[in-house]
Amino acid sequence: MLTTAKYRPESTGWFTSTRTNNGNQCVEVRFDGDAVLIRDSKYRRNPEHRLDDEPIITVAAAEWMTFLAAVLGRHPLSRLRTALGAETGADGHTTLRHGVTTLVYTPGEWRAFVDGARDGEFDRIPVSA
Repeated sequence: MLTTAKYRPESTGWFTSTRTNNGNQCVEVRFDGDAVLIRDSKYRRNPEHRLDDEPIITVAAAEWMTFLAAVLGRHPLSRLRTALGAETGADGHTTLRHGVTTLVYTPGEWRAFVDGARDGEFDRIPVSA
């Protein structure tokens, strides 16, 4: 019998890797049903930014898990079949792109995210309903 998959964990609040530097600058993630939302904590710290204009990337949970596998070296990013991509520049900053939305992370922010991903902190594993 087919059932609808749910994703764990059920967290709906924004969270970061446990490896971040006091949450001051980090990749922030939120799970919402079968969607995963990604934002950059630096945006909110700038008083000139309007929260209504905050760049947030939204992807399906399955796409997110494929992306995490690529980030962790299980799939080459160049062969990744998803609209979500990451590229690290010569300066060490990593740019996360999805459609027209771009987020840029410092080397320390990205390293904390990858370490958290390696620990499974960002996994969205489907479970039977």
